[in-house]
Amino acid sequence: MINNTYNYLLSDLKKLKGVGIKTYNLLKKKKINNIFDLLWRLPKSYTDRSKSTKIKDLKIGEVQTITVTPYKYNFPRIRNLPNKIYCKDDTGELDCIFFNSYEGYVKKILPLNKEVTISGKVGQFKNKYQITNPKYISEDASLIKEKHNKYSLTEGISEKVYNKIINQILTNLPILNEWHNNEVLKKFDFISWNKSIVELHKPENIGKYKSNFYKRLAYDEILSTCLVHSQIRKKIKKIKKQKKIFDEKYQKEILDRLIFQLTTDQKKTLNEINHDLKSNQKMFRLLQGDVGSGKTIVALCAAFNVVQSGFQVAIMAPTEILARQHFNLAKKIFDKNINLEILSSKSEYKDKKVIIKKLNDSKIDIVFGTHAIFQKKIIFNKLGLIIIDEQHKFGVNQRKKLSDKGGDNCDILLMSATPIPRTLTMTIYGDMDLSIIKEKPKLRKEVKTYSKLESKIDEVIQFIKKEIQNGNQIFWVCPLIDESKKIDHSSAIKKYEFLKKKFSINVALLHGKTAIEEKEKILKDFLSQKIKILVSTTIIEVGIDFPNANVIVIENANKFGLSQLHQLRGRVGRGEKQSTCILMFKSSLSENAKKRINILKSSNDGFTISEEDMKLRGFGDILGFKQSGVKIFRLADPIHNSDLFKLAEKEIKYIEKNNINLSKYKTLMKLYDQADVINDLA
Repeated sequence: MINNTYNYLLSDLKKLKGVGIKTYNLLKKKKINNIFDLLWRLPKSYTDRSKSTKIKDLKIGEVQTITVTPYKYNFPRIRNLPNKIYCKDDTGELDCIFFNSYEGYVKKILPLNKEVTISGKVGQFKNKYQITNPKYISEDASLIKEKHNKYSLTEGISEKVYNKIINQILTNLPILNEWHNNEVLKKFDFISWNKSIVELHKPENIGKYKSNFYKRLAYDEILSTCLVHSQIRKKIKKIKKQKKIFDEKYQKEILDRLIFQLTTDQKKTLNEINHDLKSNQKMFRLLQGDVGSGKTIVALCAAFNVVQSGFQVAIMAPTEILARQHFNLAKKIFDKNINLEILSSKSEYKDKKVIIKKLNDSKIDIVFGTHAIFQKKIIFNKLGLIIIDEQHKFGVNQRKKLSDKGGDNCDILLMSATPIPRTLTMTIYGDMDLSIIKEKPKLRKEVKTYSKLESKIDEVIQFIKKEIQNGNQIFWVCPLIDESKKIDHSSAIKKYEFLKKKFSINVALLHGKTAIEEKEKILKDFLSQKIKILVSTTIIEVGIDFPNANVIVIENANKFGLSQLHQLRGRVGRGEKQSTCILMFKSSLSENAKKRINILKSSNDGFTISEEDMKLRGFGDILGFKQSGVKIFRLADPIHNSDLFKLAEKEIKYIEKNNINLSKYKTLMKLYDQADVINDLA
């Protein structure tokens, strides 16, 4: 046993035998940075080499294990011809074929007149059995006659090499002190972490998600995340800040200017934020709201209150056009005595220099921009609130650094338009206080959602012609930019050319490869209604507001995740008119695809949709959350392990209530990729 601490597990991959520079770099490409990371690359299937057979019983095309005696070598002197070794047993003969192998190496592994066990795929040439480049050869049959795991490998690493590396780690697993109490361990039949890891990699245990060893490891993962969030929350709550002092009657004056009234959810959320701002504890809050629920106006009211209290505000958006949209809305609703600026990549150098100086001199109250507004050279005189539209996907470590950057007197408000099921909320955003806006503004009508076969595109075209005649605008979304021979999706370019021929009005094309300046111009022209149809890839998913866009057509709708479809649908229905979403698909839909489309047609509630979507997913297949920035657990599944999420929540509440010392959990938190946060908290 190498070590009885976690240090071995967090050590560099180069410590492992068989991991040279080439293998090291290949593993790094897979984001495998240490020994611990390798443990979670689980076997997908296995090859059973445990059963030996005779030559006469070999099956062509299958991997077989056989014990033979080599009796003759054939090493051709002509380049590119293979080396051949004639072998036999008491039932027949077989040739072992080697390409690109040295004579000395072949003689070493297949000595003449000695029994050798070979495992490989059986072929046939001129009515004679042969195995080409067998993966496993040994005079010790016990080293081969077993089940060998098959992993999702990086190109350049063989199954044999990978298995050797994993088995080496499992053999040297340090014995870790138990961090769970007996009450928790009882739920997993008292299985230890070490034993669980070993069981996890046994071929016969592949896919045993309900086993005690799997559930115990999934729970470790959930609890470690909850513990780190609890520690961050605890540290932030200890920070004593200067209270923001403001009169909410001025906030009321702004709200009275709006053409709509705040919903009950918006009022409740604004009260929660104002309470945090006025307290002496630092705010670290997530504002989670469905598409079109009115998060921005709540955030701007909070910004206004902070400015009234004598502090500056920074508002960060994922894209420049969205930052400008927030800036324009603020200009519309705020008094002229509030100094607003936008820091853009397009800004002239001299203008940027002026803005940076003004921020340092407190001559700017609210600055809007992308992540660039948090560059080192930009210094605020008295930053009191950071508001971030969380589409740019901040993780727990980044959120922690952001909170530190703002200083003790700076409150943090993150916004997310991605509804997340409750089982995920506490593990993803457990470090933050949470406000939720579900209710939509009363003036907004629900988007009517229809599904159409691709073959009925003429009906869709006729519908769009009527909508354009009524003064409306259209989004047409395609999965790909160019046409692909490999994937049968619609291409944005091809559809753009098709629609240009069908319509005499302005049709524009927007995709990820469009130059920034051109993109800005296209979106500006669409906003000013110079463009009637905008053909686009999913880049329009981010919350830009086009009140006159009333129809969105989404091609190959079954190829998108439900949450992404809901986000795309949210691009329409921003005005008072009735809006329509048309989901187009081919006739050959899977049952799950049909169910997903029906869920979307029956509901406009993002929270309901995300819950239903998760129920349709297989184990470990957590929505399209990669594109939403939501952490995907290695083992834990929010639906199938909902009991473990609840158990972790109960445990965290007990730990917090009784102020339990976390020293016994230190190893757990260090191992599960949270070391930098824990060190920072120490």
